Amino acid sequence: MSHGLHIVCPHCDAVNRVPADRLGAGPKCGKCHRPLFTGMPIDLDAGRFEKHATRSDIPLLVDFWAAWCGPCKMMAPVFAQAAGQLEPRVRLAKVDTDRERELSAQLGIRGIPTLILFHHGQELARTSGATNLQGLISWVTAHLPG
Repeated sequence: MSHGLHIVCPHCDAVNRVPADRLGAGPKCGKCHRPLFTGMPIDLDAGRFEKHATRSDIPLLVDFWAAWCGPCKMMAPVFAQAAGQLEPRVRLAKVDTDRERELSAQLGIRGIPTLILFHHGQELARTSGATNLQGLISWVTAHLPG
C-alpha cells in the first residue's frame, strides 16, 4: 500500500489524504466532493496561498501576474496549458500582484510575470519573464524535488 499525500482542494481548501498511486485516478475532495485536480490553474489570495504552499505534499507553481502586464497576458494561456500537463505532480496557481501587494512584497516579486516553485512552504526556484510551453515544462521538471 502506498503512503498518503496531503492534497489541498482547489475549491474549498480542505486538506485531503490521497494514496500516492491514486493521484492520477481523479481523486475527489472528501469535504466538497469536487475533483482535486482540474487541469487548470487556481486563483490564490494571501490566505489561500499560505495553505496551498505549506499544507500540500505536491509542489506548487505560482504565476505572479497583473492584469495590465502584456507579457503576463501572453503567458496566461501557456500557464493554463501547463496545468493540464503538470497535474497531478504539481499544482499551478496564479496570484494577482495588484490585489496581493503584501504577499508580493514579502516574496520579493520585482518584475512580472514571475514564476516561483514551492514545496512544503520552501521556494525551490524562480524565474521571471514569459516563456513557451516547452520551456516552462522543462524548467519546472528540472526543479522538482526527488
